[in-house]
Amino acid sequence: MRLVDYQTIIKKAWAEFDNTIQIHTIEDISARVSTNHVFRVRFEDGDHIIAKLSYFGKHEHFLEDHRIIHALANNLLYPFENVLAKSLIRDGQVFTYRYKDAFIDAWVVFYNPIRIQQKLPRRLEDHHIQMLGRQIAKFHKACSRVSTVLPKSSKTLRSDIWDLLDILETEVGQFEHRMHVEELKHQCELFLTNRQKLVAKTVETMPVFVDWNIGNFSVTSNFELFSRWDYDWFRISYRVMDFYFFSRVVSSVGDRTVFSYVITTLMEDRFLLFLKEYHTVFPLTENEIRFLPEAYRFFILNYVIKYGRYFFHRTYATKLQREAYEIYFPSIEQFDADKILKALGIS
Repeated sequence: MRLVDYQTIIKKAWAEFDNTIQIHTIEDISARVSTNHVFRVRFEDGDHIIAKLSYFGKHEHFLEDHRIIHALANNLLYPFENVLAKSLIRDGQVFTYRYKDAFIDAWVVFYNPIRIQQKLPRRLEDHHIQMLGRQIAKFHKACSRVSTVLPKSSKTLRSDIWDLLDILETEVGQFEHRMHVEELKHQCELFLTNRQKLVAKTVETMPVFVDWNIGNFSVTSNFELFSRWDYDWFRISYRVMDFYFFSRVVSSVGDRTVFSYVITTLMEDRFLLFLKEYHTVFPLTENEIRFLPEAYRFFILNYVIKYGRYFFHRTYATKLQREAYEIYFPSIEQFDADKILKALGIS
């Protein structure tokens, strides 16, 4: 495999943005589980910025997502006005750089550094879970409030699933997924059917970040949301798309360095505690709760199966995809929405 010279791409991107300021060093600060790349770029005058480089998906979606995120960051009201990182702007637009050769098509965006306070403890106490539930409800409500003024998104849950179905018809897709093609088609059809039945015409869409890994955000000493970074899985969708990762954050096992994506965290009493607090601030509907296993199904189909080799190193991608067939998909039928509806008093 040809090694990609990421630093040269970053330098070319910065030279196009502002060739009057010279780069001193470029440090790779990427998470080591993912194949995405994040860099700290220091300049000769001592200042620094953050550079994000990506090469999966579509360039148009990369541009679209970062324009929406920037608009969101600039329109969120107190106390969330500084929660998101601000992209660097040129000529009134978010600056992005595209590098393309025979081996790679890569895109770069620059951010101002974001301030970080406290990380959540690896295992939360009940009062932490309650505070987090209220905070996320307030953040979701703030994101919902500004949804109408954001640029439109062409990427939807349905279009992503259609794209996966198209891949499964190609030689590459059939080779990569070999014995599981028909099962994946069945899972896709289940998702499309249940999405149409539960949320397609009744539930609003809003900005969601999906991956609320405990390492992707910080809080104040009062457990108020302070900052959020890592926008790889950002999209305009249903707010419940965020809930699976929150169920993992508040789970009894807590944060783990070796992980699987089991559905059982959505049924834990600790997640019910989170939802109860959330529900008091930003009430949920019956259809949203019944859509939770479909949000989980989409996560497995899109981020584990379709994009797993881009988001995770090969060993983890292989492990997670194997578990998808053996554990994740079969477990969806065990989800009990009525237990959550009863706990929240939704009839």
